[in-house]
Amino acid sequence: MHTADIRLAKDSDRLAGRVPPGASFADLLDAHGAAPASANALTAAVEPVFSSRQMRAHQPYELERTHDGFVRELVYRIDADRFLKATASGPGAPYVVETAAYRKERGLVAIRGDIDREHSSLVAAVSGAGEDVSLAIALADVFAGDIDFNHDLQPGDGFEVVFEQVLREGARVGYGDIVGATFRNEGKTYSAFRYQPPGGKPGYYDAEARSLQRFFLASPLKFEPRVTSSFSYRRLHPILGIRRPHLGVDFGAPRGAPVVAIAEGIVVAARYMGGGGNTVVLRHAGGYESRYLHLSAFGKGLRAGVRVQQGQIVGRVGSTGLSTGVHLHYELKRNGSPVNPVAEHKRHPPGEPIPPAYRAAFEDKRADLASRFVSALAGPPSRSGPGL
Repeated sequence: MHTADIRLAKDSDRLAGRVPPGASFADLLDAHGAAPASANALTAAVEPVFSSRQMRAHQPYELERTHDGFVRELVYRIDADRFLKATASGPGAPYVVETAAYRKERGLVAIRGDIDREHSSLVAAVSGAGEDVSLAIALADVFAGDIDFNHDLQPGDGFEVVFEQVLREGARVGYGDIVGATFRNEGKTYSAFRYQPPGGKPGYYDAEARSLQRFFLASPLKFEPRVTSSFSYRRLHPILGIRRPHLGVDFGAPRGAPVVAIAEGIVVAARYMGGGGNTVVLRHAGGYESRYLHLSAFGKGLRAGVRVQQGQIVGRVGSTGLSTGVHLHYELKRNGSPVNPVAEHKRHPPGEPIPPAYRAAFEDKRADLASRFVSALAGPPSRSGPGL
């Protein structure tokens, strides 16, 4: 005798939405027809754990409500990392409220990109490979000591990069670390492997175990701007109409673009300086001094005597002082004498190598990363845990 399956009627609905501006948990429950007794019990349990005053507009939430108005579950996304969850087994049962972290995974992904007529910048090449600008910035930071992304890129250059993507419930929510990369520029191939020496900080090293962190960054701007005026002893001044030395490099860039310290140093001055407008002067080791002119704003907390780190924002591109338009004028001096910044940056040697005691461990790590690099580029993304 065949017995048909018995289908039970659905007794609840799963509802979802985004928090309206100024709403409270009580407002959300009322909007979805929660029974007063259930709504009161739930809010009384939730508010001491996570107050409605901490809720943010437009954050997503879900709730399960039975047809008679009992709310079995409420889930509210606090931020990208945490959520609030309140559940009760039935009417009259107490609500259990907790905040918890989303379970996240990391997967390895690899892409290739080329600099060509259609993709003339790093951002365009990375976008053409299906990724976004934050990955382009991270890749530029890795090779910032070797490649000036302002004007060194040319057709025929290209890159391969293996990086972590952060997944939550199967969907990507961000990028992790770049674990390995190569960049072909002007006929030379640069490589980078992420490695953390025992007791030290993670960093990037080339195939010869030399740190990619140079004394100078290749440029005081991340990338995308263009050189509008080079270092010269006889440049025709666009405003004064006379030939005079131009002892620096001008970069055309959008107003407000961040300007960073090319090396660790001490702030000598951060103030308005006549024709230079808002100017930052930094003193570095080895008798070097860098200057950043025509800024629209200074970096946060910048004042004479403050120590800044390499890559720290010292100002924003502007057009203050004697300037014909928005740009950054950048100067470099050595022992008080002006030097060509572009040539001086290229003259500096590679970074410090990994100490001999850790060289074997680095070689093992490099071989492992190289294997992952080849595997990831050859096939679909591979899964791995954090801490690569």
